[in-house]
Amino acid sequence: MRTNSNATALDTQLAHALDERAAQGLLRTRRTVTWRSAVECDVDGRACVAFCSNDYLGFAHDPTTRAAAAEALATYGTGAGASRLISGEYPLVRELEQRLAAFKQVAAALVFPSGYMANLGVIAALAGARDRVVIDRLAHASIVDGARLARARLCVFPHNDVAALDHILAQPHGGRTLVVTESVFSMDGDCAPLEELVECCAAHAATLVVDEAHALGVYGGGRGLVVERGLAARVPVVVGTLSKALGSQGGFAVGSHLLVEYLFNAARAFVYTTGIMPAAAGAALAAVRVLAHDSGRVTRLWRNTQQVRAGLVAARVPGNGPICPLIVGDAQAAVAAATRLRDAGLLVPAVRPPTVPVGTARLRISVSAAHTEAQCAALLRALHSLPATS
Repeated sequence: MRTNSNATALDTQLAHALDERAAQGLLRTRRTVTWRSAVECDVDGRACVAFCSNDYLGFAHDPTTRAAAAEALATYGTGAGASRLISGEYPLVRELEQRLAAFKQVAAALVFPSGYMANLGVIAALAGARDRVVIDRLAHASIVDGARLARARLCVFPHNDVAALDHILAQPHGGRTLVVTESVFSMDGDCAPLEELVECCAAHAATLVVDEAHALGVYGGGRGLVVERGLAARVPVVVGTLSKALGSQGGFAVGSHLLVEYLFNAARAFVYTTGIMPAAAGAALAAVRVLAHDSGRVTRLWRNTQQVRAGLVAARVPGNGPICPLIVGDAQAAVAAATRLRDAGLLVPAVRPPTVPVGTARLRISVSAAHTEAQCAALLRALHSLPATS
């Protein structure tokens, strides 16, 4: 039997690259997780309480959303079959878009198969090779990749530094300018200065795009930070996800009717991919319906968040929301701390470069409305026993 020398050479190179990652404490390993509730799971056979999920409101395992997903599955089947431009779209998806737009206090919405694809689709549709995309240094990878897909000039301003952004926007430029930020940053948990960003973009005729992935379901009674700050009419493009606080799968963009019509025709990440699964649309629609009339889950989320943050006050955790990053620094030390927590029955991820800057590896705690007071107290006891965080 002949050996493929090219394949052997590739395997050798890949093995070396993986060894280097392991030596730096950056190797990712798989684990099998079986969920029993919104926050309880078995990790490789060990019972754990999870403080790692972005299911902020516990919708992923809620009877209401599960029943809605099952009903959509029974009615529409398991898949969309093709791109929505090819095979059309279910009434369920159109209702979801209408409900999302009303919930976000704008005119229209367009649903994508994932939040990542929503950012890719929006940015690459609104910017081209003659344009520039200006992003916050800590913006999500999907935002960076959207700018690259657009072939636009990519500019980066220091995190939440509006003065630096103003300086960049003041530089002469012939094409369109997009400024893209998260409203709540996924790894640091802090908020963007949205009012100042709106004013800065208005002064330079730049288009502001705000990713609300980690603000939906958390701020503004669940409607997001843009709504909480009273800026729904002044932020022309808002992107979000159905896969975090809404407990489902998919992404969306909201704004004017013209924006949505344009994205429907021009966003490659929408046009050239199969539509959202009916069950995912059904679950997300049920979650939006609940949130529109009952903010009790949001209240419970903030109660649990305040309990955890009060117990970590000495650690000076940035932000004020349910994302609570404990900076460890060294990647291997962060992995060791996460392992100790898992041995204690708590699933808290170690987040390492390149997801975060070198020297800022961390434990990323994510609080849910589904946590109990006792579970939050157990987390705090375990964290205070760790050398890196005590």
